[in-house]
This record gives sequence, structure tokens and C-alpha cells, in this order.
Amino acid sequence: MSSTVADTLAEARRRFTEAGIVDPATDARLLVAGLLKLSPTELLTRSAARLSSEQAEAIYKAVERRLGHEPVHRILGEREFYGLPLRLSEETLEPRPDTEILVDTVLAYLKDLAKAQDDLHILDIGTGTGAICLALLSECPEASGIGSDISADALQTARSNAERNGLQDRFEAIQSRWFESIQGSFHVIVSNPPYIASNVIHDLAPEVMKFDPVAALDGGPDGLDAYKAIAKDAARFMRPDGVLGLEIGYDQRNDVTAIFEAKGFKCLKSVKDYGQNDRVLVFALV
Repeated sequence: MSSTVADTLAEARRRFTEAGIVDPATDARLLVAGLLKLSPTELLTRSAARLSSEQAEAIYKAVERRLGHEPVHRILGEREFYGLPLRLSEETLEPRPDTEILVDTVLAYLKDLAKAQDDLHILDIGTGTGAICLALLSECPEASGIGSDISADALQTARSNAERNGLQDRFEAIQSRWFESIQGSFHVIVSNPPYIASNVIHDLAPEVMKFDPVAALDGGPDGLDAYKAIAKDAARFMRPDGVLGLEIGYDQRNDVTAIFEAKGFKCLKSVKDYGQNDRVLVFALV
């Protein structure tokens, strides 16, 4: 007789617990619900439902992948960010909850700007899945945005995510290294750039090191290469009343602030993440 939803969930949780996975219950629940296309409520109300052999096989293979350290959302191929379902690909960073803090912080400035003007322009550098730009566009109908990335695969993913969320008319994906192929000026420039020092990449959890693209992680010898590249040219692409919002590493606030102050910016705000680490900086032109 085939297994029930409840049996399958319990078995996945047991195997994840034995393997020392950090949050076995959550991972089991997300994986089983995601593969069976069940809501959290349906996972409970349909717990006695029996799985087809195809469903059981798919879950077995997914559990094996998770035991090999592949993150749940990579296995499912998508993740929700700021209420938007986003497809992932091999060359995109998996959006993290901490990055929603960058969206929250920048959105406040964007909405202030929208009170005075109704044609706002956003640039998201290193857009990946498009997460940051698309979240801002979904919350601010007065805005249009460009997501730039050096990866053609990432840009294809971002475009498909824009279409999936009905934002394709206000979103453009452009292949560019930093500002090289960018034209125009922007009310908001945002980026979650690579900020991990090269020599500590190998110390990251295997879920990150093996499955997130290195190009989206490696910030050079001191982890600051991306900030230096952005600071060098950002002023030329910002509106006088614009803001620049950045995600940073937990110990980089002073260094990143100094880099941007040296290029004619002032820090308007510093925001901590859910773990009380410095995570977001907002700058404006002096």
C-alpha cells in the first residue's frame, strides 16, 4: 500500500534530523508541500491522502538531493520573495529574507519620491532573479526599472520572473558589467552585490558554496571590490534627489561608508537585519 502524505512528511523529517540538517521539520514541510503543490493548510487536511508512485518517487529523489546539501528552494526551482514567486536558475543567487530589508528600506524613499513625481526610474545592479527590482515595482506602480547583470542566464530568469508577476511592461533586463552598458539617470539605484572575501568562500555552508554561483558571492580579496566599482561611477547615473541602497556584509558598514563618502556620497541610513547585524546602507549625493 502506498504511503500517505503524513507518512512521507514524517520520513523526510526523520532522515533530515539524522543527517543533522539545521531545521529538519521546516525543510521536510516545504519540500513535501512544494512537490505535491499543497498549501500549509492542505498539508494538514490532506495528511491521510495516499501518494501515487510518481509522487513518492519525486519526493524520494528530492530528499536525497537535500541530504546532499542542495537547498530546498533550489530543488523546487523557485522561492517567494516579498510576496512574489520567483524562478531560480544555476546562475542566480537564491533571494534571502534579509534582502527584503533592503526592499523595505528603499521603498520608503521611493514612495516619498512618488508623491512629487509619477515617472520614477530604478536600476538594480546584479539583478539575478530580478528579486529586488521586481519587489520595488510591485509596490510602486509609478516606477519602471532596469535589472542589469553580466550573466545572460540570470537575465533570462529575471525576464521570466517579471512576466510571471505581470511586471514585464515596466521591467527591462540589460547585460552589463556595473555601469558599462547603462544609459540614463535613476531615482533609485540598488544592489545586493558579491561581498564575501575570496579567502572565506570555502568556509561557507555547503548549501551556499556548492549551489549559489560564485560570481554572486565573491567580492574579491577584501570583499569590497563591488562597492568600489559601484561607487566609482554611481554619481553620474543618479538623479540629484535620488538614493542608492546597498546590502552589505555584517562587518562592512564602516568600510563601505568610507568608499562612498570618498566619491561624494553621504550615508542617510544604516539598517540591521533579523540577526541584528548591519545589513543595509542608503546613500545620497552630498
